[in-house]
Amino acid sequence: MTAEANPNTITINGSEFTFQPGETILEVARHNAIDIPTLCHLKAADPTGACRVCLVEVQGARSLVASCAMPAAPRMVVHTESPKVVTARRLVIQLLLASGNHNCLVQGSDGRSFEEYAARLQHAGGGIEPCPVWGDCRLQELAWRYGLTGGRFSPTPVRYPLEDVNPFIVRDFARCILCGRCVQACNEVQVNQAIHFGYRGAKSKIIAAGDRPYRDSDCVFCGECVQACPVGALVEKDARGKVWPRDVQKTVRTTCTYCGVGCQTQLHIKDNGVVKITGVQEVAPNYGSLCVKGRFGFDFIGSSERLKTPLIREKDRFREATWEEALDRVARRLGEIKAADGPDSIAVLTSARITNEENYIAQKFTRAVLQTNNIDHCARL
Repeated sequence: MTAEANPNTITINGSEFTFQPGETILEVARHNAIDIPTLCHLKAADPTGACRVCLVEVQGARSLVASCAMPAAPRMVVHTESPKVVTARRLVIQLLLASGNHNCLVQGSDGRSFEEYAARLQHAGGGIEPCPVWGDCRLQELAWRYGLTGGRFSPTPVRYPLEDVNPFIVRDFARCILCGRCVQACNEVQVNQAIHFGYRGAKSKIIAAGDRPYRDSDCVFCGECVQACPVGALVEKDARGKVWPRDVQKTVRTTCTYCGVGCQTQLHIKDNGVVKITGVQEVAPNYGSLCVKGRFGFDFIGSSERLKTPLIREKDRFREATWEEALDRVARRLGEIKAADGPDSIAVLTSARITNEENYIAQKFTRAVLQTNNIDHCARL
C-alpha cells in the first residue's frame, strides 16, 4: 500500500511517513532517522513525558506535546525543530542544569576538553569535584547541542548527601534530575521493585523502601539503574573518580561467562585492563541488562593474586614448576587413578571466571579423554 493510499500517514518536518497504530510520534521519527532528543525516555518502559525535552509542535494543537507519549494520528503534521520547540527545549535544559550540581558547564567551560574543564573547576576553588561522567552525560550533550552554558537560573540547594556506603553503586543526589529512568529500569525492566519516587515537591528524591541505602534495601545490585541514568547521579563505585569516559581506550564485546544465558557485554578497556562493564543494548538475549556478577564481578581479571606459574604441592608447601612438569604430573596421576578405580572416580570442576571456550574444552576433555560425565561448574561470584 502506498503512502497516498494508506490512511495512517504522518508528516514530520515536511516529509510524509506511514506508521502502525499505537506508535508514538517519537517512535515514527526514530524509525525514519529523525532525531528528537530525550532524557527520561526508556525504550523498554512506558513513556512518562516527565523531562519535556522531547517536545514537538503539532499543527492545530494548543500547546507543545511530548513526542514520547503522544500517539501518532492520521494526517498529523509535526515540526521537531521549530523556533517554538527550540525555545522550549532550551528553557527545559537550563532548568535541569540548575537542578543541583551540574558543573560540567561551570564558568563557561563549554568546550570539549576535559583538561580545560578540570582546570576551570580548580580555579573556581571550593573543592569542587569534576563530574564522574563528563563527556558521557546526556544532559551535557544536549546543553552543547543547544549552545547553553548554564547560569541563567540559580542552582537549587543540595538537599541530600552523597551515598557511597553501597558496595557497587554511588548515589549522588546532587546530580539527580529526577527523570525517573532508574525507577523504570528497576521496576519495569528488571522488575525488582527496589526503588521509587519519594517525598514531594522540592524534597522529591529517588528512594529505596524506608529511604534506606541500597545496601540495606531490596536492591540486588544488577546495575540496571546505573546503565539507565543519563547523568552522573548513579555511577559504578570502582570507577567513580578514578576512570572518566575519556580514559576508555577501546571497548570489546564479549559473552559473559558466569552462567549459560549468554549475556552480551561490553568491556571498557584502559591500559589493557577492564575498568567497567556494560550490557550491549538492542542485542539478545539480555538487551543491555546484566546481573550483579556480569556487571561488577570483573576485579579478578587484573588481580595480583592470580597464578601465573603452575604450582606443585610437596608436603605442606607449594613450589613453582614448569608447564611441562605440571602437565606431565597431572596426566600421569589421572591415568593412574583411572586405571585403578575407573573413570567415574574422577571429577572435574570448572569456573565462571574462565572463558566459555575454555569451559567447553574442559567438558570435552572430561567426557572424551577421561570418559566420565562428572563435570560441574559454579557461577558464584
